[in-house]
Amino acid sequence: MNNFKINGKVETKFPHYWEECVGSCHAYTALREDYREQLIKAHNELGFKYVRFHGIFDDEMSVCIENFDFEGNSQGITYNFINVDKVFDFLVDIGMKPFVELSFMPSCLASGEGRVFVYGGNNTMPKSDELWEDLVERFLNHIIDRYGKKEVESWFFEVWNEPNLPLFFAGTQEDYFHLYEITAKTVKKVDENLRVGGPATSFNSWIPDMINFCEGNDVPLDFITTHHYPTDDPLWKSGLGIEEFFKNSEQQQMDYHRGVLKKMTTQSHEQAKGYPLYYTEWNVSAMVGDMIHDEPYAAAMVAKTLADNDGLVDGYSFFTFTDIFEEQSQKPGVFHGGYGLQTVQGIEKPVYRIFEIFHELGTKRIKVENDTESTAEILAVQKGNDLQILAYNHNVPSEPIETEEVKIDLGTDNGYDAWIERIDSDHANPMKKWEEIGKPEYLKQPEIDQLRESSKLQKENIEIKEGQLTLEMPPHSCAFVTIPGFFN
Repeated sequence: MNNFKINGKVETKFPHYWEECVGSCHAYTALREDYREQLIKAHNELGFKYVRFHGIFDDEMSVCIENFDFEGNSQGITYNFINVDKVFDFLVDIGMKPFVELSFMPSCLASGEGRVFVYGGNNTMPKSDELWEDLVERFLNHIIDRYGKKEVESWFFEVWNEPNLPLFFAGTQEDYFHLYEITAKTVKKVDENLRVGGPATSFNSWIPDMINFCEGNDVPLDFITTHHYPTDDPLWKSGLGIEEFFKNSEQQQMDYHRGVLKKMTTQSHEQAKGYPLYYTEWNVSAMVGDMIHDEPYAAAMVAKTLADNDGLVDGYSFFTFTDIFEEQSQKPGVFHGGYGLQTVQGIEKPVYRIFEIFHELGTKRIKVENDTESTAEILAVQKGNDLQILAYNHNVPSEPIETEEVKIDLGTDNGYDAWIERIDSDHANPMKKWEEIGKPEYLKQPEIDQLRESSKLQKENIEIKEGQLTLEMPPHSCAFVTIPGFFN
């Protein structure tokens, strides 16, 4: 028995920081109709305001084209922002904004041939500062002319993606800081009010170094960005560099501990020294193919993580809103452990439903007292006159977890009519239904409709007597209780 008590008199602000941004695959996928349909749904139902993707300058976007004559001699560069316009027009039209990641290097400006992912983003430095600065300046002037100064000033501009990983950046930290400096100064040259930041690193890395560099060299820095996943835990705790860590096979175990993401954000919050802090990538695992992405596990871990990180970050961008994802080619199958909140077919996973619940939460957090530490916890929120209680039972895969009985004292002797919505192995779990119908690899529309129906949250009426609420919480489950008129 785990005992909790609601202290209805103590409240703090509870901003929906997780709705500031959501991640997606590379920019070119935003030209797909199914991508657009799923993003509209996620925006409308989950409240996401910005979307971030790699590769706005990739060759497939045709922003920078080098022209050659029949003898192979360069005839100069042509700039073309038509595909960029199609992406940004769509976002603005649906009421969203881009969190612009300035990457990767167009081939016609690149100093090398390094490539990342099957879509071939170039990961090298520019062959000259002037060419890169010219591209950034042209790009910014174009979008300001198209969307207006006020609109573009509400966007974010982030320099590159995970430059501390050789996969994404064929250079040193010194190289990245130089690239950041010339980019940030170009951004401010175009419009002093545009927001620019970085270092967009993996593993919560380089934050003190970034601040020291910018403050020591009078380089603009409006916000800090970084990334993390719980599977980063062994590297993060080791204090080693990436290459040194992976040389030791014993260090490569991707085990992690409950609550590790809060520990990471706490450290980054302290290191950020008051700069706005945005995590522009995170998820419950860094590995595509990890089936926990598709299971109720992900919903329970997200519930704990969003409750834990309240007050530590300004934005927390889940990666990604859909399994329309081509970094390692589009993976086959319906449920394949992809990063997305939705499958390629638009079927909402359990993790989609927990974001739907969090979107429904109010913005006043109520203090909860408990007398026992366990894998089950609760979050209490006031929305208007209603009391909302979200219970979740989460532990990491390597640690034990059992069904927990959660008893909640509401601090009154009153009875209430309430309702409950659940996410667990038997509720809002379309993968279970998919398994029951034989795991078809290719779905017909009636099967898609059936799986989407099995994903929906279902309201059940419950009666609360004498101010006491008791919930049975299976492993990796969530239960969302709404008590109308509690604060009347």
